[in-house]
Amino acid sequence: MKDSNKRTNILIYIIMGIGALIMIIPFAWMILTAFKSPTEATSLNPFVVFPKKWRTEAFVDAWSKMDFVKLYINTILMIIGRVICAVVTATMAGYAFGRLNFKGKNFAFSLVLFQMMVPPQIFIIPQYLIVNKLGLLNTTFSLIFPGLVSAFGTFLLRQSFKSLPKDLEEAARLDGCNIGQTFLHIMMPLARSNMVALCIFTAIFAYKDLMWPLVANTEQSSMPLSSALAKLQGQFQANYPQLMASAAISCVLIVVIYLVFQRQFIEGIATSGGKL
Repeated sequence: MKDSNKRTNILIYIIMGIGALIMIIPFAWMILTAFKSPTEATSLNPFVVFPKKWRTEAFVDAWSKMDFVKLYINTILMIIGRVICAVVTATMAGYAFGRLNFKGKNFAFSLVLFQMMVPPQIFIIPQYLIVNKLGLLNTTFSLIFPGLVSAFGTFLLRQSFKSLPKDLEEAARLDGCNIGQTFLHIMMPLARSNMVALCIFTAIFAYKDLMWPLVANTEQSSMPLSSALAKLQGQFQANYPQLMASAAISCVLIVVIYLVFQRQFIEGIATSGGKL
């Protein structure tokens, strides 16, 4: 039995190691390409893996061509804004759908599920018209606007509140708590792990959002990192070392966020049972 378990563990470690290697290869290739010359980056015969000379010109050119400080600020503001709005609105809506009884509850929640089932690209035109009418194009608010509410967050928090025992609310009601006090002091702290998971998912979705920032913010000074990188690529010819250097610099933000909130990342993903 011990030998069988040992062989099983070895097989699992081998499979996980292969999976980790497959995931690391694109990042390693990005770093290697950033240090190559344009000729080495596009050469197929011979195929160049490691640069003959490690060059840093691509990083210097990328940093001078793009205002990364401003791009970092725009991206951080977008992430913070979307996380705060998603957590606040989804927590209240999830509690209402999960614990309260009101007329039209099932119909309203079916609309939330409908928003989750349809492609998000459907909402780009109405969202653009709203932001345009408000005169807020090329602003930080336009980046946050699609994340003011979160259908996924509402569903996630509804399931969290719904799984809590009713005895907690009854005990709070006997102690004289109203609905608001029960929500703030009793129920919401118990849903902390799912709120952390929602923060993680919202932050990552905001960081990699591309289409909406390209539509709403056409000025580079108001773009986040994702759309600025998309604008960097030339129409007929691409400087791949410079592109990879820009991508490597852009990855620093999400890596720092992960290192700072590593424990919360692991706790949130493990608790929610979700994947990125």
